[in-house]
Amino acid sequence: MHRFALVARQTGALLCGRGPGGSRGGGSDTALLGAASVAAGRQPRGPRRDGTVRWSSAAKASAVNINEKASREKILTLESMNPQVKAVEYAVRGPIVLKAGEIEKELRKGIKKPFTEVIKANIGDAHAMGQRPITFLRQVVALCTYPNLLDSPSFPEDAKKRARRILQGCGGNSLGSYTASQGINCIREDVASYIERRDGGVPADPDNIYLTTGASDGISAILKILVSGGGKSRTGVMIPIPQYPLYSAAISELDAIQVNYYLDEENCWALDVNELRRALNEAKAYCNPKVLCIINPGNPTGQVQNRKCIEDVIHFAWEEKLFLLADEVYQDNVYSEGCQFHSFKKILYEMGPEYYNNVELASFHSTSKGYMGECGYRGGYMEVINLHPEIKGQLVKLLSVRLCPPVSGQAAMDIVVNPPVPGEESYAQFIKEKESVLNNLAKKAKLTEDMFNKIPGIHCNPLQGAMYAFPRIFIPSKAIEEAKAHKMAPDMFYCMKLLEETGICVVPGSGFGQREGTHHFRMTILPPVEKLKILLEKVKDFHIKFLEKYA
Repeated sequence: MHRFALVARQTGALLCGRGPGGSRGGGSDTALLGAASVAAGRQPRGPRRDGTVRWSSAAKASAVNINEKASREKILTLESMNPQVKAVEYAVRGPIVLKAGEIEKELRKGIKKPFTEVIKANIGDAHAMGQRPITFLRQVVALCTYPNLLDSPSFPEDAKKRARRILQGCGGNSLGSYTASQGINCIREDVASYIERRDGGVPADPDNIYLTTGASDGISAILKILVSGGGKSRTGVMIPIPQYPLYSAAISELDAIQVNYYLDEENCWALDVNELRRALNEAKAYCNPKVLCIINPGNPTGQVQNRKCIEDVIHFAWEEKLFLLADEVYQDNVYSEGCQFHSFKKILYEMGPEYYNNVELASFHSTSKGYMGECGYRGGYMEVINLHPEIKGQLVKLLSVRLCPPVSGQAAMDIVVNPPVPGEESYAQFIKEKESVLNNLAKKAKLTEDMFNKIPGIHCNPLQGAMYAFPRIFIPSKAIEEAKAHKMAPDMFYCMKLLEETGICVVPGSGFGQREGTHHFRMTILPPVEKLKILLEKVKDFHIKFLEKYA
């Protein structure tokens, strides 16, 4: 065989990762060297015993040169990427959490710290904090996931009944099939029945129910369909400050205009319609405000809005022609005496047909919060009323792009809205577990508020609902100057020091928004009571030392 043909054959084999004899060789490195040698007119020294080829140092140098020439500028860079995505920030999984992950790795390697574990109090992930799942919910999802268990005597009949109904709504009676983009029909019917029971008979139409991938998916979808225009006509979205960072992130991604209205910290984070009006009138100079977002109970602030406040907000939205978004995922989490959850849908209906037939409202719920804490299932729903019929079709089209929400999450959502009722065999255990979770959260809310308010330089409003504290912290001017030197917000600097010295991971208030000159952090109250006490004592000790250091 001609020597060039032989070399070409050898090189072709090497490019496939084989030695000259057909055996597996050195893979891509060998192939690169083979190509480089041929290009440079050099030959291999011959095969080793294992069939791989030995190359001269000159041949290796040629390969390096070719590799350098072959590299080119990346298509996707920070400069060329979507600027709206780059603008997105999500504080609850931001730099503090990344640092916490690094510290955890160091602890696993045996690197000594002033603490033995990282306590992640940054996010409302109930099960990660040790909360036990609700038995009945898990039983139904297990039966749906593995229908052979329907023959097992270990599962109660009321759980089997629900599982069979859900499976009958699935293609091929399998949770593994796609569903309608709007969600399984029988589950949407159960959601509508739940809303009617919750709201004292206010009618709910299953056709207005959309099952979602957690509440976040629904919120993002509605915002996506609402945002339009350019320049001063660009859609403005009014959000509370402090807010849950999903809203600011979604607004940035959609290149919409964020319009801040401030909650009244001096009045237990109350919502004041005069503040809404101020924010709206100022925003009209640079955008078209047409969306008003409400979080009730509040995240991160924990306030529960009273009926009069909700009526005022609805009247304001009706008067100013605003589309209302009511984030109600914490509707089961109300702890303070005298506080009660009122849904926007119920109050809207009771205000009469002029309001109920005209105000456009999307309200959201989820499996992730409440007493369930099933974050990982990503179950949720939204109810959208008074939507223009043609827009309804556009919304379904938009949702169909993601095919359907996770079907196991849909099943979990069904149990939230269709739990055991008196007379069913699982009812007693279900109520016991539900009340245990909610009573524990109420105790921890009060414990957290009381302990924070005993620490000099920290003030915490009552935790009326939800599952977070958002205390205001005093940061001395010396600490603020040091934070500036590190190019950090003062409360980010504080939270980073807290993490590094105690292992406690919380989220700085600047990630949620706050009035200029104030500083806060958000901390979940989900850890078990004894661990929560330790956490709060550590915060107390740290804060006192921090004040002493920077006084």
